[in-house]
Amino acid sequence: MVHYYPSEARGSAEHGWLHAKHSFSFADFYDPARMGFRSLRVINEDRIEAGKGFPTHPHKDMEIVTYVISGALEHKDSMGNGSIINPGDVQYMSAGSGVLHSEFNHSQSGLTHLLQIWILPDKANYQPRYNQKSFSEDDKKNKLKLVVSGNEKEKDVIHVRQDVFLFTSFLDAGEVLEYKTNPKRGLWLQMVRGHLNVNNQKMNAGDAIFTQGESALKIKSEKDAEFLLFDLG
Repeated sequence: MVHYYPSEARGSAEHGWLHAKHSFSFADFYDPARMGFRSLRVINEDRIEAGKGFPTHPHKDMEIVTYVISGALEHKDSMGNGSIINPGDVQYMSAGSGVLHSEFNHSQSGLTHLLQIWILPDKANYQPRYNQKSFSEDDKKNKLKLVVSGNEKEKDVIHVRQDVFLFTSFLDAGEVLEYKTNPKRGLWLQMVRGHLNVNNQKMNAGDAIFTQGESALKIKSEKDAEFLLFDLG
């Protein structure tokens, strides 16, 4: 079965410098029916005003993936990492036994728009670690590009500590993709921009669908589209 989750059903937060949409319960948004999907605990769509951001704060026992849509995000952490995350980059921080970090809009003139994703690890108290990789638009053009994997044998991807595969795609209007998986797994498709038709469900920016007992998704772009697809054990 395919379940549709429209963008407007998400939680919202307005902090002046931060404009956020929460797919799952987060901070002041609480919905007992939306506590996550399998190991997927958070998908926050954040728009951060110029020069603003999150001061140094702690995390523990969470696999954190950041996907920048536009703008640039500046990251620093207690492991000694400092980086700028641009569109096309996928950043990963495994908080493990505990880490401190900060995130700020690197620009002094425009918004930074991103998705921050939290995945529950397969066990607690891992040694914290960090990675960041860049994927070009051509890498994702009219195909599903694997960018995050729980399989350590996969090459040229970011490895996370959970049974999850994350794909990204830029799909031209009229293009069609099909994705097949074991129906015992769960799929979550998160729209970034454009218009899709997925198993006969029309989808727009911010919408999502998730599956239970479904073995395939047929994804057709009705307008140039960008999306993420999670395959979760």
